[in-house]
Amino acid sequence: MDLLNALFQSAPWPTLRAGLHVAFMLAALYLLKQVFSLRAATALRHLAKPRSGFGVAFAGLVLLFAAMLAYQATWQLSGTSRPDFVAFMQLHDRRQFNPAHWIERGRLFDHTGELLAESRDFARGGETAVRRHYPYGPVFAHAVGYAHPRYGTAGMEAAANVSLNGGRPDSLAEWGELGRRLITRDKRPRGRDLTLTLDAALQQAAYRALGERAGAVVMLRPDDGAIRVLASTPAFDPNRLQAELFSGRDPRSRLLNRATHGLYPPGSVFKVVLAAQALDAGFSSRLDCPADGYTTSPRYRKIRDHEYYSARGAGRDWQGHGRIGLDRALIKSSNVFFAKLGVGYGHDAFGRTADRFLFNRTIALTASLSKAQVMRTGRIPRIAASDRYGLAQAAIGQGAVLATPAQMALIAAAVANGGVAPQPRLLVAEPPRPLARLMNADTASRLASMMRRVVSEGTGRVIETPGLAIAGKTGTAENPRGDAHSWFIGFAPAGRPTLAVAVLVEHAGYGSAAAAPIARDLLLLARERGLL
Repeated sequence: MDLLNALFQSAPWPTLRAGLHVAFMLAALYLLKQVFSLRAATALRHLAKPRSGFGVAFAGLVLLFAAMLAYQATWQLSGTSRPDFVAFMQLHDRRQFNPAHWIERGRLFDHTGELLAESRDFARGGETAVRRHYPYGPVFAHAVGYAHPRYGTAGMEAAANVSLNGGRPDSLAEWGELGRRLITRDKRPRGRDLTLTLDAALQQAAYRALGERAGAVVMLRPDDGAIRVLASTPAFDPNRLQAELFSGRDPRSRLLNRATHGLYPPGSVFKVVLAAQALDAGFSSRLDCPADGYTTSPRYRKIRDHEYYSARGAGRDWQGHGRIGLDRALIKSSNVFFAKLGVGYGHDAFGRTADRFLFNRTIALTASLSKAQVMRTGRIPRIAASDRYGLAQAAIGQGAVLATPAQMALIAAAVANGGVAPQPRLLVAEPPRPLARLMNADTASRLASMMRRVVSEGTGRVIETPGLAIAGKTGTAENPRGDAHSWFIGFAPAGRPTLAVAVLVEHAGYGSAAAAPIARDLLLLARERGLL
């Protein structure tokens, strides 16, 4: 393709193209002459003429071929007035002289007006072409995406392709004007600018905090769903796309948006979901949490609390939590308590909770565009009624339960928003709206209070910060392919939540050691920027 583009851009190409056209016309005329002289040349005039049925069939084939040519002609002559044709030409026609590549696509901005993507001119082969430029490089690679004549589009560049190209799907007049400009080139066609809800400063801070580690950060406003951070690492530089990135053999999976499509065992952050299920059902009992742990059958390994392993590693005994209630269990993140709790309510209740919390779904992050950018929520398969141990594992966020960081951020936002999950959105112009009620308002209020105590006196106390009341839940998720994943979900300020956040760091161990400090630092930066 590079060789062909070089040929098409070369000085002799116009002359060569005209010669090829003439040669094609001469060849076509010669073939027609041969067809019409075939009967005379072969002396077959004495044969009977074909039956009329054959003539009708032949005429039908001719008409069908003519219709196909006419349809093709409409694309060639008026295709530039059709948004799907322009998008197709940008994605699949890699030739540099393709007029669709001459469009100056609209710019993308963050909610403060910071430039995230624009089209720039560059000289190539003696002509001026247009190339997409991303000032922040890999920082917004997954959220903003890329638009490239060879590798297509991704992220918001794909979702907003029609608008960025200069029109709306319902505005034929605008697309007609765009087509006229592409054909005549009397005025440079320019697309629509779009403003995203993202915050460049917070996104940069999240990207730096993750560093070389694989992970994701999602931060959004609980009241209106505006996404401020959508970071995923490792990333790639959309200014320098290379073929090996798309080969399917990238060991670091840099194309994967871990924030919206990475499926991970949520570990202890999933206990927020089980706590909401119990509170909605009116739970007020205490459960015995012995030091030796809990299992549904002697055939299976016991589920134990992390204090058991800490004490054993230090060579001392641990007495267990004893009989505790839900608030203490969440503050101390007791695996034994929540495993018992999940088994006690049963498989049907767990399945209904998974449905109510929107697992096994995709959610659109853009609603007004021709193509939606989406997030996965997670995956929780139906657990067989005979599998009580599988249910116990699922109740503590292990086993069959998988979730995306975006889903866990949405759950934290629902707790902060009185039990209602907001529709997550990436466009400032889209109006806020509720997505679904995940729990009743009283449950959300009580759960928010518990999560505040997790940070002030429980597993998250390492990030307790004077003047910033953070509510949250840490998580350490066992991983069969290496060290445990580090999680934190939460929101701040606890009394009047303004931002909800989820942080995942792959293979980083305890949530309090890796994920929670990242969340705290981002919330502090948000306060400095007047966003909290």
